[in-house]
Amino acid sequence: MTRLQKLPIALQQSLEQRRLLKVISGLSNFAPNSVEMVARAASKGGADLLDIACEPDLIKLAIDVSGLPICVSAVEPHLFPKAIAAGASMIEIGNFDSFYAQGRIFSASEVLEITKETRALLPDVVLSVTIPHVMPLDEQAQLALDVAEFDVDFFQTEGGTTSTPVSPGALGLIEKAAPTLAAAYSISQALVEADKTIPVLCASGLSAVTVPMAIAAGAHGVGVGSAVNKLNDELAMIAVVRRLREAIDSSKVLNRKVA
Repeated sequence: MTRLQKLPIALQQSLEQRRLLKVISGLSNFAPNSVEMVARAASKGGADLLDIACEPDLIKLAIDVSGLPICVSAVEPHLFPKAIAAGASMIEIGNFDSFYAQGRIFSASEVLEITKETRALLPDVVLSVTIPHVMPLDEQAQLALDVAEFDVDFFQTEGGTTSTPVSPGALGLIEKAAPTLAAAYSISQALVEADKTIPVLCASGLSAVTVPMAIAAGAHGVGVGSAVNKLNDELAMIAVVRRLREAIDSSKVLNRKVA
């Protein structure tokens, strides 16, 4: 049995069908009320996976509220074992978006070292690694290939927080998502050319307009954070998650019809 086969069946199916939707409450969001609201909205809106900060009490809360599989995000490997013991289904290094405003940049060598240490700590746990978008695309692709040598199970892209769209409406949404879409394509292509079958999740700066583009760019699923977790109303959160779910599912239907 592979590590991915240890994930809940519904999550495995969404991954295989390239329609996985992950809702992100935030690596640095340790507020129980906020995490609870995001967790409930993710569940009611039709998400497949919930990504939260690496804190055992929050994990238990999110599981109770949502019933969804939990991914925990952190950049300190020693935090992960307690998260798994608390019920998390998978772990993720990153994402790094929340650090950029602080002037904190993660180098390729640092990401490799964190990955190496994490895999040594938890060899049997599903591991996702975020590729920092501050690198040129060719360096992002090369880092993914280097990280793959540590037997990772997922890659995640990023880029929305430093993207500065200048156009209104749909065009602005596409401009916002451009960095993470480009990264998803570049990393996916590099993995295909290297004959490595590691799924890529496209995250950061996405919307209902751009999630179908992420799938078309080679991603197996998408991760959406600020479009949901920055809202203050749970009903609004649910509505956004549902629109994202519909956008992904509609893109898959259209692709099947074309094929």
